Amino acid sequence: MKIFLGLLLIIWGFSQAQQDGSSARPMFQDITQDMFRSDPESNPVQLNYGIAVSDVDDDGQMEVIVAGYNGPNLVLKYDILTKELVNIAIDDPSSPYYNLRDEEGNAIGVCACDVDGDGREEIYFLNTNQAYSGMATYSDKLFKFRDGKYVDILSDSINSNIASYFAGRSVACVDRTGNGKYAIYLANYARGSVGPHSLIEMDESSSDISKGIIALRNVAEDAGVSKLTGGRGVTVGPIVSKDGLSDIFCDNEHGPNFLFKNNGDGTFTDIASEAGVADSRQHGRGVMLTDFNGDGDIDIVYGNWNGPHRIYLQTNDTQGRPKFRDIATDAFAKPSPIRTVIAADFDNDGNLEVLMNNIAYRGRAPNRLFQVLPGSNGEDPTITELNIGDALEPTGLGTGGAVTDLDSDGKLEVILAHGESAEQPLTIYKLNPNEDFQHGWLRVHVLTAQGAPARGAKVTLYSSSRKQARVIDAGSGYLCQMEPVAHFGLGDELPLRQAKYISYNFFLSKNIVFGQVSA
Repeated sequence: MKIFLGLLLIIWGFSQAQQDGSSARPMFQDITQDMFRSDPESNPVQLNYGIAVSDVDDDGQMEVIVAGYNGPNLVLKYDILTKELVNIAIDDPSSPYYNLRDEEGNAIGVCACDVDGDGREEIYFLNTNQAYSGMATYSDKLFKFRDGKYVDILSDSINSNIASYFAGRSVACVDRTGNGKYAIYLANYARGSVGPHSLIEMDESSSDISKGIIALRNVAEDAGVSKLTGGRGVTVGPIVSKDGLSDIFCDNEHGPNFLFKNNGDGTFTDIASEAGVADSRQHGRGVMLTDFNGDGDIDIVYGNWNGPHRIYLQTNDTQGRPKFRDIATDAFAKPSPIRTVIAADFDNDGNLEVLMNNIAYRGRAPNRLFQVLPGSNGEDPTITELNIGDALEPTGLGTGGAVTDLDSDGKLEVILAHGESAEQPLTIYKLNPNEDFQHGWLRVHVLTAQGAPARGAKVTLYSSSRKQARVIDAGSGYLCQMEPVAHFGLGDELPLRQAKYISYNFFLSKNIVFGQVSA
């Protein structure tokens, strides 16, 4: 079997702080003012929505991309000298990032991935132009770096019939065939027979990649995902496929959810009902993939708008078919006006936390944070609410969020966007120093054979007492996309110093095993 294998970069270490804290201490500390101390204009008070993380300027460092709704889109770069964020998508037509601003777009969603296989990610902005459903009046944008600047290839004449004017509600990337060239999945909000879900990818036979001319086509119908529904959240990864190919999960607002299993030939089959994740009477929003119980199978966590939130643990029936079971406690499931859901190990103790980001559209709606501890002897994980600290935001108008390690210290920052009913700036949070227990961490960057982030890859880490699995994010949260890195907290353990300590499922590969990290 042909294996499409890229590079693997592993960065690891131990955070340094005094071992002094307890679960009652606040988890997050607000660092927003410090991040924009010298340039507050880089964090304008405006309506913002989705957030994505990608290497926009191709220097090996990740930038934060923000979808601006009533103002420009932002591209925030961390300055390692000043330790601040600066918007590099400035209002200057000579800037290579000027077109990314796209102030007329009313952007709500954003994602990045390598569409044409040149090793550099393109950036897709989902624009609503104030259309709630059906057709909009302003096209989405797909920006490619060409001739020294970012240009919208959906505006090229060769793509005049493909530009999306549907009212999209979320966006993600999927490599449906395993060739390292990604398609853009659009979870559209249909009105009657207008606005099915779309899947836009490169038409290689009509493209001239050497000149940056990329012809696009909508393959949703051929792939079996052209469904009419009230689309909302979408996320991508090897959820149930064991060969490393990506499946697609959509938590919809009207009608049942979709779980599209990859058939291995570029087509998908919806197995949501038989797998137990249809959840047809709820209204999905933020969603993310991860492994909560350390069994190596991918689980699904998502929020329902003013409905019960879900943690679907993956199991198998007697015939080995994937089944999901909701293990959310009453406290976790408590309905709220949810927008974004982020699952990550913020304190690097080896256990996952889930951040529930709400929008205070009718009174207070504080954000919430839960810890999920794997059970022992086959028992379900234990779910406990934590003190979220400064990230509580009881009057925050949450619309999006993402995580990344801005300063490369091995601890994740949380960036939250706000808007819709009133203008609010971004907020940025970091682990409270009192919650740092000198925990180890490991970060795995998996690249495609072409050199771009291998979004959708599953990475599994083995340590002395546990196994952890992560998915390189291809689109999740809701309108958002996390950093393309598998981040692992190690607690006080180390990766196993033997041949089989880390593996990943990607494209057409089996488990690929790598050598050890030297301590």
